[in-house]
Amino acid sequence: MAYQISGGCPACGHQLMIAKYRCPNCQTEVSGQFASCRFCQLDAQTQHFILVFLAHRGNIKLVEKELGISYPTVRKCLQGAIDALHLHAAPDKSSVNAEEKMEILDRLEKGKIDYHTALSLLESGE
Repeated sequence: MAYQISGGCPACGHQLMIAKYRCPNCQTEVSGQFASCRFCQLDAQTQHFILVFLAHRGNIKLVEKELGISYPTVRKCLQGAIDALHLHAAPDKSSVNAEEKMEILDRLEKGKIDYHTALSLLESGE
């Protein structure tokens, strides 16, 4: 049985280094210093979120339903995964900051504004 270690060292939190690989078929072993993949370094909760998000092809409503969380929480989890993977997109040319965008989207979700108003606010930055 293979154990899965996600995140960092259970004792100090630093990134783990893989020291040995073994083929379960022929028992060949390779020793050295091997870095784990970026996804393997994520905690189990973030890995699960990413799997659910990808399984639903980024459909936030389906992610909300499966995980039993709200739209803002899905967005927060997504941003957490992006940050943990050190993914940095090109700078947003919109004058609306992330907090303002979340507020506009929250107002849209609650029915306080319609789609066209939300789009206009997101594009204009007002």
